[in-house]
Amino acid sequence: MKIRTLIVDDMMLARKRVRQCLADDPDIEIIGECANGRTAIAAIRSMSPDLLFLDVQMPKVGGFEVVEAIGAEKMPTVIFVTAYDEFALRAFDACALDYLLKPLNAERFIRALARAKREVKRSKAEQDDGRLKQVLAAIDLAPRYLKRLAVKSAGQTLILPVDEIEWIGAAACYLELHVGRETHLIRKRLGELEQQLDPEMFVRIHRSTIVNIERIKKLHPLFNDDHLVILQDGTKLNMSRTYYPSVAALLDGL
Repeated sequence: MKIRTLIVDDMMLARKRVRQCLADDPDIEIIGECANGRTAIAAIRSMSPDLLFLDVQMPKVGGFEVVEAIGAEKMPTVIFVTAYDEFALRAFDACALDYLLKPLNAERFIRALARAKREVKRSKAEQDDGRLKQVLAAIDLAPRYLKRLAVKSAGQTLILPVDEIEWIGAAACYLELHVGRETHLIRKRLGELEQQLDPEMFVRIHRSTIVNIERIKKLHPLFNDDHLVILQDGTKLNMSRTYYPSVAALLDGL
């Protein structure tokens, strides 16, 4: 039977190159391509490929996040496609998983594919599970959410730990970051910053306000299901009813 293969890479030319390298192989059946990690997760779950060419570095959801989302025990045989340096490549070698370095080399591709075919035919699911978990442990993944913010002030740059921010308010083209008695300005959209913050730490309470959930002291009901959010330092902020369910759920989780 043919080896059902899925190609995942955010670069169209990279996907095309992999497809070209596979075109003359009688054992391979290409069942699809994905341009990002999110669609890859859905495709793996619905199509159950035997072999996966998986790009490591993709926006928002990279190759390792795909593995984490699916679960190592449910992943097909994987050939990682990567632009990592030699130190990271050693981690792949140590875990006995194969990789292809961009730009793809035809001879190297053939060796990697032959190795992958042997893995597929042996169907060593348990062995693959252990190897993938080793890879995830070996590679130092970048944090998913912001840990620090660089704030420019008076010609200097302040490195501000995100967890020290008590609340964030929109002010024209800027955002006000409230930290104790200090207020710092950054030029950024509120929605953009919200996507970069840990949703278990920061919650939106108004179209122009985000609050650090740890700094909330109490919620006081107002008219029309709106609420007043009172922080530990006494700061009072309006919360519209639209955001109340998500805030209440987060507080229940705490």
